[in-house]
Amino acid sequence: MSQVLAMAMAVIGGLGIFMLGMKFMSEGMQTIAGNSLRRMISLVTGNRLLATATGTAVTLLVQSSSVTTVIVIGLVNAGLMQLRQAIGVIFGANIGTTITGWILVLKLGAWGLPLLGVAALVYVFARRDRSRFVAMAVMGLGMIFFGLELMKNGFEPMRELPTFVAAFSWFSATTYAGVLKCVLAGCVVTLIVQSSSATLGITIGLAATGVIPFETAAALVLGENIGTTITVVIAALGATTAARRAACAHVLFNVIGVAWITGLFHPYLWLVGRTVGLIEGVDPSGLTLAAAGSAGKFAVVVTTGIALVHTGFNVLNTLVFLPFVRPFARLLERLIPERESDEIPHLRHLDSRSVDSPVLGIEQSRGEVLRMAEGTTKMLGWIRDLAFGDLRDEELSRRVFRREEVLDNIQREIITFLTEILDANVPHAIAEEGRQQLRIAHELESVGDRLASILRCYLELRDRELEIPEAQLAGLLALHDGVTGFHQQIREAYSKRQRLADAPVRALSDELTGRVHRLRDEQLQRMTASAVDPSFSIIYTSLLTDYLRVRGHILNIHDAGASAGGA
Repeated sequence: MSQVLAMAMAVIGGLGIFMLGMKFMSEGMQTIAGNSLRRMISLVTGNRLLATATGTAVTLLVQSSSVTTVIVIGLVNAGLMQLRQAIGVIFGANIGTTITGWILVLKLGAWGLPLLGVAALVYVFARRDRSRFVAMAVMGLGMIFFGLELMKNGFEPMRELPTFVAAFSWFSATTYAGVLKCVLAGCVVTLIVQSSSATLGITIGLAATGVIPFETAAALVLGENIGTTITVVIAALGATTAARRAACAHVLFNVIGVAWITGLFHPYLWLVGRTVGLIEGVDPSGLTLAAAGSAGKFAVVVTTGIALVHTGFNVLNTLVFLPFVRPFARLLERLIPERESDEIPHLRHLDSRSVDSPVLGIEQSRGEVLRMAEGTTKMLGWIRDLAFGDLRDEELSRRVFRREEVLDNIQREIITFLTEILDANVPHAIAEEGRQQLRIAHELESVGDRLASILRCYLELRDRELEIPEAQLAGLLALHDGVTGFHQQIREAYSKRQRLADAPVRALSDELTGRVHRLRDEQLQRMTASAVDPSFSIIYTSLLTDYLRVRGHILNIHDAGASAGGA
């Protein structure tokens, strides 16, 4: 009993250290490569090969296909990425995640603890952000190797325990039914652990110590590819149709891939075995500890084989799917039809994983801020159509007020999301950008409130049957278009990360302020010269005040961008 307890403690402790190491390495590498990740994401186009390469590269850097795929779901949900682009990135993410297996092939098990110790000292005493995050990544790498070594030590006694041998004998991949059982087991364990990397570490630990044969480990790895899709499914719950299609693409890619590869399981393993034989000089298929010559050689050969099984599956599956991206996208559109109701992107569907990835998370929240800016632009256009067109269009009026509510919701979600990011240990640059986004989101929400108030003024004039004289209506139209142009200028600058010269921006702001003052003075003159309905004057003055406040909020957006080093 004591032996079983000691074994369990070693395995659980090793697994915990392994998973924490994956987290540290991922966070450190994400931060180090922050700007590169942003550039990669911005380069994604309709080119399927480029999208796949981007997905591979980003996942190599973040060390998690789940993070990459959830980010993609977020971008699609926010309307910043098309479905076909997302499909290519998802293909690449599946290839990129296989790097974990190859890291474990490195013969660094014994160096894991010293590597962890040295990196931890650097992390504690380093003063520069970059040095600390480099140390974090290296510390994570050391924890991965140390954790795996602990798991291997915990698994080794299993070979001598009949109970465990009998239990694992149920998982035999010698027949097609056995392969399917192993695939199912790998899927279920990954669903529970919520990390394919962790499940891969367990699989390698069992196989490298001879507890399970190589064939069984290979089948388990295939199942792990299906299990990891649950994270994406959760991220897409309640999201837009496009986001749910992207999540479905990830699930179908892995399920269909596993389905066809299991039908060719033994020929595939033969090919893997021959390839490993060329690399290590020994075929892992049917290999025993005695035949390998040493436990160390056995572990290396088996680990190499598992890594190749994982990589080969995802590369081959990607090659099968790539020519059919367009038909695949059309299939997804049929499987998940468009919703009839308006779909509103919500950031809360992304925060579970994106918060652990501050570099990419900050990019997602920026996309939501841009979504808010797009929403206020639409409100300005709709109000123009109503106020200077047909104020009796009730549906268009409701659309304006609905959009104002959407802006309120998105702002609240941005606050929650960014607060979680900023509470973590993030670099100064990310913290500054997060604070910038919070300020801009607040100003855009205020713009939405003022625009809704402007429409209420126009509707009140309509309901009271108070007509705006032609000259004043022309002045209001010019003011409205001026505010719209000002908003568009600042929005485009922020979208393109451009820093506008301060003087021209303030000159335009002063011009709009002067225009409001002239319209107000002209109304006062009319009130002095002739009888004017007091109700009209009150509503008209409120209307001008709201336009002036919108101008002020737009100027604040410019100032927020400038204070953070970019518009």
